Amino acid sequence: MPNENRKRGKKHKKTQEHNQPSRDTNEAPQNAEHHNRPPWIVPAQELEEPHPEAPFGYVDPDIKAYFRTVDDQIRTWQQEKPYEEDQAADLDPNEAKRIFLVAALSEMSEKEKQLATDPDCSVVLERMAHSMDDFVRRVFLDSLSGSYEALIKHRFASHVCQTLFTVAADSVSRETKGIYPSIPDSKDKGELRTLTRLILDICEELAPVFTSLVMDPFASHVLRALLLLLSPASSAASHKAQSNMRSKKSSAWKARQGTMKSVFADNKSYDHIDPTRSVPNEFREAATRFVRVLKSELSDNEVRALAANKVASPLLQLILEVEADHGESSLPGSLMDHVLVGIITLCHRKSDEQPEASDYLVTLLRDPTSSHLLETMVSRCPDPAFTILWATYFQGKLTRLATHPVANFVVAKAAERLNPTQLKGALEELESSWNKIIGSARTGVLRAMIDRACTLRAHEKDICQAVCNAFQLFQPKDRSHLVSCVLVLKPFQEYLATGLTKCSSEDTQQSSKKGNVDDSKEPKIQGALILQSLLRLNEPHCTMVTESIKSLSTEDLISLSQNPISSRVIDVLFDSETVPFKVKRALVMSLIGHYHTLVDDRIGSRVGDRCWAFADPYLREKIARSLITHEQFLAASYFGKFFARNINLYLLQRRPDEWRELQSQSKSSSGPTISPPAPSATAPMSNPDDDEVSRPSKTSKKRRGRPEDEIDAVFNTNLGAITKRTAVSATGSSDKFVVQKPDQGLQDVLGAIRAAPSDNGGRGKRQRKS
Repeated sequence: MPNENRKRGKKHKKTQEHNQPSRDTNEAPQNAEHHNRPPWIVPAQELEEPHPEAPFGYVDPDIKAYFRTVDDQIRTWQQEKPYEEDQAADLDPNEAKRIFLVAALSEMSEKEKQLATDPDCSVVLERMAHSMDDFVRRVFLDSLSGSYEALIKHRFASHVCQTLFTVAADSVSRETKGIYPSIPDSKDKGELRTLTRLILDICEELAPVFTSLVMDPFASHVLRALLLLLSPASSAASHKAQSNMRSKKSSAWKARQGTMKSVFADNKSYDHIDPTRSVPNEFREAATRFVRVLKSELSDNEVRALAANKVASPLLQLILEVEADHGESSLPGSLMDHVLVGIITLCHRKSDEQPEASDYLVTLLRDPTSSHLLETMVSRCPDPAFTILWATYFQGKLTRLATHPVANFVVAKAAERLNPTQLKGALEELESSWNKIIGSARTGVLRAMIDRACTLRAHEKDICQAVCNAFQLFQPKDRSHLVSCVLVLKPFQEYLATGLTKCSSEDTQQSSKKGNVDDSKEPKIQGALILQSLLRLNEPHCTMVTESIKSLSTEDLISLSQNPISSRVIDVLFDSETVPFKVKRALVMSLIGHYHTLVDDRIGSRVGDRCWAFADPYLREKIARSLITHEQFLAASYFGKFFARNINLYLLQRRPDEWRELQSQSKSSSGPTISPPAPSATAPMSNPDDDEVSRPSKTSKKRRGRPEDEIDAVFNTNLGAITKRTAVSATGSSDKFVVQKPDQGLQDVLGAIRAAPSDNGGRGKRQRKS
C-alpha cells in the first residue's frame, strides 16, 4: 500500500465515537425513568429459570470429588467381609465406618436435593441409604419434603427416592412395634416427624398429581415402591411386583454398580420387601386413597389405555392387586371392572346372559405388554367373573391360544383356577393338540394343568394320558422312555431318530468352544418341570415316571444325576410325599457300587448327599462298605472328598460299632426330613492322633505299681480330665472338646515353675567311666 494512503492511529476510532451517542440516547430514557420512580420502589431482578437437569442447582466440583471418594470407600466395605478376624478383640469393627459416614452425612447437610439430582452423587446417596439408621433416614426424608413431585420425575433423583422407600420398610415396621431411635441433642429447634408420618405426608403431597405421575417414565417406578411400602401383602401375591420395580435398562445399570448393602457387621439386603412385616393402619388407607383417586379422575377408556402403555401397565397391575387385597375389586365400577369391560357389573345383575367377546380383551391376550396385566386380572378377579371370563375368551379357543407365543402364559395362569368340570373340558378340547403344543415348546399350559390336577386330586389319569399322547408314547412298553423324551421335549419317534449318545466331557468342552453344541441332546428346563409336576401326582399315576427312571441304565442314571437341570427330578423324587418309600429305597440301592463315580462331580455329589440323607443306618453301611475299595479315589477327587468325609470311612474300618451308633443318632436327630446335611455339619474323618488321645495312655510298670501320693492326685484331677472325643455323646452332639477348667491356683504354680531359670544350663554331659 502507498504511504500516502496509510492512516495512523487506532483503528475503528470513528466508529466507536459514532456509536457512543447512540448508547447514551438508549440509556437516557432508562435513567429518566429511574429518576421518575419513587425511591422505595426497587426493580425486581430477573431470575434465571432452573435447568431441568438440575432443578435445585449444580453441585460444587469439590463436593463431587469428595463424594467420589466416599463412594469408593463404601463400595470397598460392601464387597469385603463385615468383620475381619485380624482386628483386635476389644475394637469395634464398625466404629471407623460410623465416623466416616457421620462425616459424609455432615457434608451432605443442606445439599440433599442438589446431590440427589446429580448424575454422579445420586448413586452415592443410594449406596449410603442402606447404611443409614432410622434417625438418619428420618432426617434425610424430612429434608426432601415439599419437593417430591419434582424429585420423583427427575431422571436420577427418582432412583434415590425409590431406594429410600425400599429401605424404609424395616424402619416403619420397628416404629409400628413401638421401637424408636434415640434422638441426639441438637441446637436446631423443631419436632422431627416419625418415618410413618413422613410417608403419609409424602402420600398427601403426591395424591393431587398421582394421575399424571402414572404415565411418567421415571415416577412410575417410584410409585410402585411406594405402593409396596404401603401394602406389602400385594407383593406376596405377585412375584412380578418385585421384578417390575425397575426397568430392564435400570436393572442392568444398577447391576454394574456392585452390591448395595449395609457396611456394618449386621448388614442386611433390601432387595426384596418382606411381605410379613407389620404396617400401620394408616398405610392401608393411604393405598386405598390412591386407588380411589385413579378411579375418580380417569374414565373407563383412559383406564383401559393404561393397560397398553409400557410405563403405566406395571403400575396399574400393582394397583389392581392393592384393590383386590382391600376387597374393592368385586364392586361395580371398580378399576378391575373397567379393565374387564363391565364383567363384574354383569355378575351383580344376576342375569344368565353371556356377554359378547370384547376386542379389547382379545387384544390384551396377544399383546406382550398387556398380557401381564391380564394374568393379574385372571388370578385376582372374583370367582363369578372368572367363570364368565373363561367361558367367553378361553373355552373353545384353547387350541390356538395354547400355541400362541404370548397368550399361552395367560392360559397357564387361568388354568390355576379351573374347577374339575372346567379342567375336564379343557383336557378334552386339547386332546388332539398336545403334540403340536410340545412341538412349539409351549409347555406352560400342560404343566399348569398337571399342577391343577394335583391340587384338585381329580382327572389325574386323563393328565397322564395327555402326557403320553403329547410325546407319542402310545404303547405301554414305550413309556419306559418317558423321562428321556420329556427331558429333551421330543416325541418318541423323533427321540429314537436323534440317536442320543453320551459325549465325553472333553468332547463337550471342545465342541462348546467351537460353538457346535447340539442343544437337542441337552435336557430342557421345561421338560424337567413337567417331570417334577408328574412326580407330585398320587401313587398310581406318579409311578409312570419312577418306572421310567428305574428302567434307565446305571450310566444314564448317573448322567441324569450329574446334569444341573435333570438332577432336580431326583430331588423331587425324594421330596414328594406321594412317591412310595420302596421306590426311593430301590433308587438308592441301584447306585451301590457306583457312588464313587456319582459323587466325582459338582452336581452328582449333591445328589449323593441326598441319597445318603435318605438311607437308613443299615443301607448307609452297605453304601460305605462298597466305597472302602475306592477310598483313595474319593480322597483324590475334588468333590468326592467331601462325600468321603461325610460317611467317615476311617471310623467304620477301625471302630464299626461306634460308627453305627453315630449313624443311628444322626439319623434319629435328622427326623423325617431327607435334605442333605451341609458339608460343614458332617462328621469329619477321624485322625490317628485323635485315636491315641481317646485311648488310655500306656504307663510303665514301675509307675503303675507305685502308690499315688498327693501330688499325683492333684495332677490327675486337674490335668488328666482334658480329653478329646470324636464320637457322638448321649445327647447327639459330635465333635466337641470336653475340657474341664483347671484350678487357677495350680496354674499359677505351674506358671512360676516354667518361668524359673534352669540351673543346669552350664553343665556338660557326664562322661561315663570306663
